[in-house]
This record gives sequence, C-alpha cells and structure tokens, in this order.
Amino acid sequence: MLAQKQAPYPNGILVDQGMADKFLMEKQLLPEAFEAACAQVGQPLMLRMQPGYDHGYYFIQTFLEDHLKHHATQLAA
Repeated sequence: MLAQKQAPYPNGILVDQGMADKFLMEKQLLPEAFEAACAQVGQPLMLRMQPGYDHGYYFIQTFLEDHLKHHATQLAA
C-alpha cells in the first residue's frame, strides 16, 4: 500500500456519535477504531461523543447545523 503524503481531508473530519446509540452499545459502530485509523495516517478528526443521544431524528437535528458549517468551510478552503 502506498503511503499518502498528506491526509485526504487536511482540514479535518467531523463526526458526532450519540453515546446512547443502540448500535454503539451492540458494538456495531466503532468510533474508537475510526479514531485510531485517522491517527495512524495523520488524518485530523474531531470525534464528538454526545451523551444522551441515540441514532434518531433529534440527534441529527441537534448537530446538523454544525456539520453544514463544517462542510461549507471545507468547500471554501
């Protein structure tokens, strides 16, 4: 495998994960594995573990604006 000279998303990846998500509890989602993989290749990552949120509508509604702003910043860079 060829090594990358820089992270594919040098300005970072934003991930929000609800800590009450049943898929997290069942070990189907593995944000810590994604975090480790990003660290291994030097990919900046902002992983925000959100207490009290699951995988539903209110979780998405609560953090959607942050993600839209993040992507707008990425596109402008």
